[in-house]
Amino acid sequence: MTEPWLDPKTIDRLLDDTSTWAVVGLSNDPGRTAYPIAQLLQAKGKRIIPIHPGAAAEGKDVLGERPYATLAEAAAEAGPIDVVDVFRRSEAAGEFADQAVAIGARGVWFQLGVLDQEAFQRTTDAGVPMVMDTCPAIEWGKRGA
Repeated sequence: MTEPWLDPKTIDRLLDDTSTWAVVGLSNDPGRTAYPIAQLLQAKGKRIIPIHPGAAAEGKDVLGERPYATLAEAAAEAGPIDVVDVFRRSEAAGEFADQAVAIGARGVWFQLGVLDQEAFQRTTDAGVPMVMDTCPAIEWGKRGA
């Protein structure tokens, strides 16, 4: 049986029916995993919104997009966010799921290796679908895309 946070229908819905992804942990460092994944999201037609306090303080665009220090700031200034994609350690990721619910995001995605079952329960109880412990690149790869 598949874990509930790896539901194929939820994965497909987040990949196919969304357009704006806030990427928590995305900076101008191409050596960090968030960078090539954000590039892939852009190649798939998604608008990315970098969420990284350091990048926001630098004031330099990341992959052509303005970075924001917080999800709340991004939602207020950049408009609605469909998916919050979290590149943080498991112990730090849950707060971003809560923030995603607070800003009205349509979904939350925790990257490969990032698991927080309590955050999953809180998020899905709030009616926001959530995926954990996988990557959009992996999921698109399964489709041959």
